Amino acid sequence: MAEKLTYAAAGVDIAAADEAVTRIGKLAKSTYTPNVLAGVGPFSGLYRLDLQGYADPVLVSSCDGVGTKLKLAIKWGRHKTIGADLVNHCVNDILTSGATPLTFLDYLAVARLDPAIVADVVEGVAAACLENNVALIGGETAEMPGIYKLGDYDLAGFVTGLVERTRILDGSRVHAGQMLIGLPSSGPHTNGYSLIRRVIFDLNNYDQGDRPTDLGGASIGDTMLAVHRSYVRALQPLLAKDMVCAMAHITGGGIPGNLIRVLPENVQAVVDSSTWSAPPVFGFLQTVGRIDRDEMYRVFNMGIGMILVVEAEHSPDVVKILADTGEKASVIGHLVAGQRDVRLSHPH
Repeated sequence: MAEKLTYAAAGVDIAAADEAVTRIGKLAKSTYTPNVLAGVGPFSGLYRLDLQGYADPVLVSSCDGVGTKLKLAIKWGRHKTIGADLVNHCVNDILTSGATPLTFLDYLAVARLDPAIVADVVEGVAAACLENNVALIGGETAEMPGIYKLGDYDLAGFVTGLVERTRILDGSRVHAGQMLIGLPSSGPHTNGYSLIRRVIFDLNNYDQGDRPTDLGGASIGDTMLAVHRSYVRALQPLLAKDMVCAMAHITGGGIPGNLIRVLPENVQAVVDSSTWSAPPVFGFLQTVGRIDRDEMYRVFNMGIGMILVVEAEHSPDVVKILADTGEKASVIGHLVAGQRDVRLSHPH
């Protein structure tokens, strides 16, 4: 008699999936607010909107991933920070519209489920949700042999927030004469990792425990997996005071590719790179990878993770308010009349 075929024999382990869901459920519940009516378990998450204080509320949504930074987490067996990367990247994106993030969903796809790895990833997701006061109300964990290689996984996140319509930051308030304030990044965040992997593996064969002198004593692993910062807590006081006219999250494409997205056709941004100190990781990558300076600024954030556009008269107060939250922000440039463009100067 022929052996009976099972789902497990085809590569999908329902028992492992059930164990993963149990672990995820406990982590998700730690992020619930009183507004969560149903979270992990049912077919959909339910969240009650508290619209007190809103006259014309607008929902703001975004989805993203963490790119090939995943390959480092998988190679080095360090999965907790990658979940925090995902949440922080997503909440920063909707923050640029002036939105307060409310709910988060994650999607994790694997070749074969390992409940311990899934729990590590979601532990990072849950920790970042708590930090950002966001409820993790659901998600999907998909086991798909034949789509992914054994040991690999993919990760995506979906965030929803709320903003008063008159407070939406959409670039309409941007004009010449305004100032640019930069907030520091914690490193490459979640962009440029295909190039990073070429530099540290293909050209130099570094391991996660290596400590090149150019990194100031830090390890390759800790540096390259440093968590993508969230700017929500730092910027909410400024948004509440309506002191920000526009905001650019510096992700793939660097400062030129992201700041230009908030500029109208008749405004040009002038950015002075001597006004901030880039973390050592960028000098290290440029040197050991033999990467041109212009290419570095096209690929990486170079130490600036978020740029605010503010009225010139407000810039000292904005920097002070940020300093009061522990944020080391600085004026990094200004806007002038001219063809829509971002001009980077490098006086040093």
